[in-house]
Amino acid sequence: MTTPLQPSLPYPNSSLSYWHRTTRAFPLLNQNDTKSVPASSPYAIIGAGLTGALSAFELVESGIAGTDILILEAREAVSGSTGRNAGHCRPDAFRNFSDHATHHGPEQALKIAETEDRVFTLMKNFVNKHQVPCEFTLKQTYDVCFTSETAEDEAKNIGEYVAAGGKMDGIQVYEGDEARQKTGFDDAVAAYGWTAASLHPVKLTQWILSFAAERGVRLWTHCPVTTISQGYQGDWILHTPRGKITSQKIVHCTNAHAGVLLPQLSVRQLTPIRGQVQSLVPSRTHSGGRVIKSTMALRTSLRNFYALLQTSGDGMIIFGVARSTGLTFDESGYDDEIVKEAIDKFGALFPLVKNAESLQGEGFDHAWTGLLAFTPDRVPYVGPIPELPGQYICAGFNGHGMANIFACVPGVVKLMQGAAWEDTNLPECYRYSEERLKAED
Repeated sequence: MTTPLQPSLPYPNSSLSYWHRTTRAFPLLNQNDTKSVPASSPYAIIGAGLTGALSAFELVESGIAGTDILILEAREAVSGSTGRNAGHCRPDAFRNFSDHATHHGPEQALKIAETEDRVFTLMKNFVNKHQVPCEFTLKQTYDVCFTSETAEDEAKNIGEYVAAGGKMDGIQVYEGDEARQKTGFDDAVAAYGWTAASLHPVKLTQWILSFAAERGVRLWTHCPVTTISQGYQGDWILHTPRGKITSQKIVHCTNAHAGVLLPQLSVRQLTPIRGQVQSLVPSRTHSGGRVIKSTMALRTSLRNFYALLQTSGDGMIIFGVARSTGLTFDESGYDDEIVKEAIDKFGALFPLVKNAESLQGEGFDHAWTGLLAFTPDRVPYVGPIPELPGQYICAGFNGHGMANIFACVPGVVKLMQGAAWEDTNLPECYRYSEERLKAED
């Protein structure tokens, strides 16, 4: 009999993504990786990805002393889902509207779409205000449907979205010949376009961590929190391989791994799905003035699609195979068969690549895997954990972390300081509760 999958700490031997390989000189990458932990910290943030880094930033901005904040990371900084994604900030107005409406009703589904759109603006404004060097570039993005089945599904979602009051401002619809002409794909049945962005997610998060550290926030890497126990005076004790930390407030920013410290979150409530992404060095067909200027989701079936962008920095092509490669916590390697599928598919989509003269060093560069944390009702867990007073969660992004975190994290920080849920401007369905977990069983 197969043993059911249990929540796991991050694997220590995880592979590096393209984003990791291009940021190895980050000074805080392995910060305090051998030192004993401090004995106490009023605020403890578990996880040094975008959620954890932004939590520290927002706490400092709200008036909390940086020295009162400690970030604990199981591996090197930004080693989890943030550093393994496909490099998009792509608000999804309508693509998942039907699914969200089924789970939460049309009103909440509209609020989810509005939240993602707001996050896009928040991230853009943040990068511009602080001049963050993270290759954030506004681009047209396309959902391209290659079958009548995917086109009908998109039309159904957009029809329900509009019927519920959704706005089509900024969304373009192309069908038939117009879709083929607009996207350049001869097999396109339909396409939808709107404004999104590509970025280097690790550079963004590293900048935020540096900003926080300059204001006194402490970072301990390679220091997993293995358990949390109740203290004597209503505080919490975080146990690590390098000592114990007493803390009054804890924020769980560990996405797929949150169930390790929160046993109420079984693999059923927080499911780790592994995805795989490839980087390709472009040939003459997609370099220089011929770079791919749009980002794309290339939908070949209802459940699977390919994610495509070309970076604004070195022009690397990032090509993700958006389907599950396993129910697992293992990010230590990648599947060679999926690499072959990705290379073959990219060649089929861009036939000029096959016929181009190839220089040594062009073509397939690297592949990596990362975890997407899915919840049964397809929205994240956000807010206080009532059964554990003083603990908070911001995790379970269902593959939409980049389109949610810049709204969810400020909301959590407000809640930590006594605000009501209504003050967060987040969809009510995001709110963590025991009732929600029981409904999902």
